[in-house]
Amino acid sequence: MTEKTETPAAASAGEAAKTPPEPADRFVVTQHRVRVGGRDLAYTATTGTLVLREETEKKGEQEGVSEGEKPRASVFFVAYTLRDVADASRRPVTFSFNGGPGSSSVWLHLGALGPRRVVMEDAGKATQPPFRLTDNEFTLLDETDLVFVDPVSTGFSRPVAGEKAKEFHNFKKDIESVGDFIRLWCTRNRRWPSPKLLIGESYGTTRAAGLSGYLQERHGMYLNGIMLVSSVLDFQTLEFLPTNDLPSIVYLPSYTATAWYHGRLAPELQKDLRATLDQAEAFATGEYATALLKGSALGTAAREAIAAKVARFTGLSQDYVERSNLRPEIMRFCKELLRDERRTVGRLDSRFTGVERDAAGAEIATDPSFAPILGPYTATLNDYVRGELQYESDLPYEVLSFKTNEAWRFNEHENKFVEVVETLRAAMAANPHLRVFVANGYFDLATPYFATEHTFHHLGLPDELTANVSMGYYEAGHMMYVHPDSLAKLKRDLAAFVRSALPA
Repeated sequence: MTEKTETPAAASAGEAAKTPPEPADRFVVTQHRVRVGGRDLAYTATTGTLVLREETEKKGEQEGVSEGEKPRASVFFVAYTLRDVADASRRPVTFSFNGGPGSSSVWLHLGALGPRRVVMEDAGKATQPPFRLTDNEFTLLDETDLVFVDPVSTGFSRPVAGEKAKEFHNFKKDIESVGDFIRLWCTRNRRWPSPKLLIGESYGTTRAAGLSGYLQERHGMYLNGIMLVSSVLDFQTLEFLPTNDLPSIVYLPSYTATAWYHGRLAPELQKDLRATLDQAEAFATGEYATALLKGSALGTAAREAIAAKVARFTGLSQDYVERSNLRPEIMRFCKELLRDERRTVGRLDSRFTGVERDAAGAEIATDPSFAPILGPYTATLNDYVRGELQYESDLPYEVLSFKTNEAWRFNEHENKFVEVVETLRAAMAANPHLRVFVANGYFDLATPYFATEHTFHHLGLPDELTANVSMGYYEAGHMMYVHPDSLAKLKRDLAAFVRSALPA
C-alpha cells in the first residue's frame, strides 16, 4: 500500500508566475515484511523530505516587526517503523547518517542497519554488475525503529530555491540542520517519549558527538545512546604534520594489522593478530613515542634501533623507515607495503589491493577499497528508492559528493585541530545515562582503532561514567559490514548496546 501527500497548489497562475511555489514536505508510505532471528517483522517505510524552516523577524505593515518562518532546506530521509507495536511512542528510535562530510546515509542504510542490504563480495572479489539487494537478516529493526538522514547536498537533500548550499557546508550549520531535522521528525511523529539513539560512521561520528551537545542545549533532547562506527572525534590523531607526532604513534598498530593480513611480518608475528597488536601497541606508546618526542636529539644508534623495530611492526624496509624520518605517512604506507608486487593497499580497508600505472609513485592515486563498494551501493539505492519504496525524483542521488567535501569549512576551529571530545564529555556529564558504543575495524587506515582508543582515554570522564563507554573490534576495515563475519558480530554488538541503553 502506498500513500502520498499532495503539494499545495499556488493560489493563481499569476501568483505562480511571480514567485516560486512554497516548499512543501513530500513523502511516500509503503508496507513491507522481513524475517529476522526467526521472527517475521512487519514494518512501514516512510520515504521523503521534510522542509527545515528558520525562525526569522520580518517587517509587518501594521505592527512593525513580526516573527516568521523561512524555508531553508529540504532534507531527504527513509524511516522504518515496526508495525503492530502496542505503544509506538515508547519504542526506541535511532537516527543514522554517514560521514564524508559529503556522504549520504546509503552505507549504513544498505550495508548494515536497514531491512534490505547490498549483495556483494568481500575483499579481493569484485562484484559483477548488475547489482542487487537481499533481505538483511542482520538489520537492527528488531531492536529499534530506524531513520536514515541525508544531510544537505547529499542524497536528495537540497537547499530550497534562493538558499545557498555552501551555507550548510560547515561544521556548525551541519550539526544544527541535522539536529533540527531530528527535533522536527520526533515532533511530527510524536516520538519525544521514545528512547532516542544516534549512529554515525566516519565524519558521522564527529556529527553525532556534536549533536549530543546541540540536541541537549538547544532542544532539551537527551539521548539514551550513541553508536560510533569508525570514529574520529579528534582530528589531531589523523593529521600527519611535521610538528605533530601523534598520528605516527596511533597509526602504527593499524600498519601492523595490515602487514599481518598480507603476510609481511616475521613468522613469530604472523601467528596471532591480537597478540601481535598487543606488542605493537606497547612499542608505539613506549619506545617509539619516546624516540619521536626526542626528535633530532635521538642518537644515531638509537635511531637505527627504532627504525629496525618500526620496520619489524610495519612490514616496511628499515631503509624506507629511516628515509621517512621514522614516521611513515598513511598514503605512502599504502603505496609502499606491496610495492615489490606493484600493488597498493586500501585506505578505507587495507585488506583490499589495487594496481596503479605508476608503481614508482610516492602515494596511492586511488583507494582500491572504495571502487568495489561505490558501484553496488549506488545502483541498488537508486533502484530501491524508486522501486520498492516508490519515491520518484529526477534529482541525482548524491551518494558521496567530493565537491561538498572540498568546500567544507571548520570556521570554529581555525588555528586548531577539529575536535568534539569536550562536547561529548559535557553531554555525558550532564546526562549520566548516556551510553556510547564504538565499532573499530583493525584494517581501517582512515580512522585507526588505536587513535580512537587514545581519544577515549583522554575523554576526561569521571570514574563512575567510564563504564558508559564500550568498544567492539572487527577483522575488517572502515566499513566492517562488507565482511560477512564482521557484519554478524556488529549486529550482535549493536543489539546488545541498544538493549543496555534502554530504561530497565
